[in-house]
Amino acid sequence: MRSFANVAIHPSQFPENLRRDLLASLRARQLNHKFLYDGLKQTRKWLALHDAFSPARNDIDCLETYDKAFAAAAERATARRVHVSSLGCGGGQQDIPRLRRLRQSGKQVGYAPCDVSVALVLTARQAALEILGSKDCFPLVCDLLTSDDLAGALRQQTPAEAARLVTFFGLIPNFEPAVIMPLLAGLLQPDDVLLLSANLVAGSDYAAGLQRILPLYDNALTRDWLMSFLLDLGVEQDDGELVFAVQDAPGGTGLKRVVANFHFRRSRKVQVFTDEVHFQAEERLRLFFSYRHTPDQVTALLGRYGLAAAGQWISRSEQEGVFLCARREQTR
Repeated sequence: MRSFANVAIHPSQFPENLRRDLLASLRARQLNHKFLYDGLKQTRKWLALHDAFSPARNDIDCLETYDKAFAAAAERATARRVHVSSLGCGGGQQDIPRLRRLRQSGKQVGYAPCDVSVALVLTARQAALEILGSKDCFPLVCDLLTSDDLAGALRQQTPAEAARLVTFFGLIPNFEPAVIMPLLAGLLQPDDVLLLSANLVAGSDYAAGLQRILPLYDNALTRDWLMSFLLDLGVEQDDGELVFAVQDAPGGTGLKRVVANFHFRRSRKVQVFTDEVHFQAEERLRLFFSYRHTPDQVTALLGRYGLAAAGQWISRSEQEGVFLCARREQTR
């Protein structure tokens, strides 16, 4: 019989706040990404998609890129105990091999898997228990964007004598830069190390490179994952069409992103708890977006928010990059 799992759930993921956030995003015609990972079915579909298409899962060179970056980050953690706060932990696929190496190096290790999905957090926790004791695992379910006290909550989980390593793998593409970057900068204490990854565009032609990677998004598994949410919401398959495209990011940043919109061909009313949301023919609901960067764009973005890259590791495919970051005064 397995032991009980103690999982902290932040109020940002309490039912009344989920209801509020879902209604707000549907009415704005811009779905909050967190609902694509909510529930066991959505979690399973995303994990299948991630396993099939993520370079970090099926490209040996990409895996080695993460290993090199993590090793460099671990070298900066001179304390005997290292606490890894994994923001957007997913199923822990990126974290577990690196936690194992930390343990093998003689470090005492703590792990805080953090995500919006209870199912993903539990998956990451279960994987980590193969390496760590339950007393060293601190699972947290929260919404990064609406948890005003997240910095304090993460600090409470970190032992005073521990060096803290914050990971943010695979999430930069799915947030507006002007929203997520100041949040990340605000979470870091002077001695913290941040490892973040970004999906990149290979080659010197940014626009052409984005068109080349469009099939990584417009495929059967991604369509199934996105449509599953809509069908459960009450939208029918024949109500419209899911369309993928590359678009310029808002705000004149020079960035581009892949966007998936559902184009309604006919009107549809959906019930969200006790509220109704009406979609009219010709309207669009944005279900998903994913930014693609160049390495120079990532370092410029970091600098804009008081962060600097002390190192960067780019896969040979040039589609994935990992950046070792700290508050600017700490990188000297």
